[in-house]
Amino acid sequence: MTPSPSHVLIVGASRGIGLALVEALLARPTTQHLYAAARGATRSDALAALAATAAGRLTLIDVDVGEESSIEACVHTVQATTQQLDWVINTVGLLHDSDGMMPERRLGEVTASNILKSMTVNCVGPVLLAKHVAGLLPRATPCVVATLSARVGSIEDNRLGGWYAYRASKAAQNMLTKNLAIELKRRHKAIRCVALHPGTVDTDLSAPFSANSKTLFSARTAAGHLLNVLDNLNDDDNGKFFAWDGQTIAW
Repeated sequence: MTPSPSHVLIVGASRGIGLALVEALLARPTTQHLYAAARGATRSDALAALAATAAGRLTLIDVDVGEESSIEACVHTVQATTQQLDWVINTVGLLHDSDGMMPERRLGEVTASNILKSMTVNCVGPVLLAKHVAGLLPRATPCVVATLSARVGSIEDNRLGGWYAYRASKAAQNMLTKNLAIELKRRHKAIRCVALHPGTVDTDLSAPFSANSKTLFSARTAAGHLLNVLDNLNDDDNGKFFAWDGQTIAW
């Protein structure tokens, strides 16, 4: 099992699963300090309300995962008050946007711009985050680097096709997670670097596609599932892809 963390960074913390994770981890007395990073984190009413009752244990940080300089500045802010992070969780994901980007149903809908958008947020952002936080991870004690992936990013599990940009970006994200798990293990002996599939969750990301879902979790329920998975990781789980119920998913 993984010890409950004392210092945690959550990226994508202003809404959905990220916000629910912040709330759940702040409720743990073992959480000494939590860093909640997101676009507009310092302007989030929800995060401000949590900060007001967190007795100085919550720091809000604005970050854009599409810009490496922003990620680097975020980590510098963390370093101002701690030299160690026990858990780093990235919950940022892009499936559709306000500019009209939607998952492709057929090949004719594929565009280079949408593939690049997906890759930037879902793939490049998480690995650059890992690049900049690596120096804050403990070398000998258990630590976690987790990123939200999706079952549709599994090549082995793909039976329906479609969703080209999202599937490809999540498959690429999964490969980078595996790479990170191998390299980080050389320095951080008890690391658990994992990809997580939260299931279908009642968030803005899944809203246009959740009507026909057999199981729709609230963000709080999904956060509870994911924390249960993370709490029960061991050394042998480094470099794996887990569903919300703890079952491994084929890459």
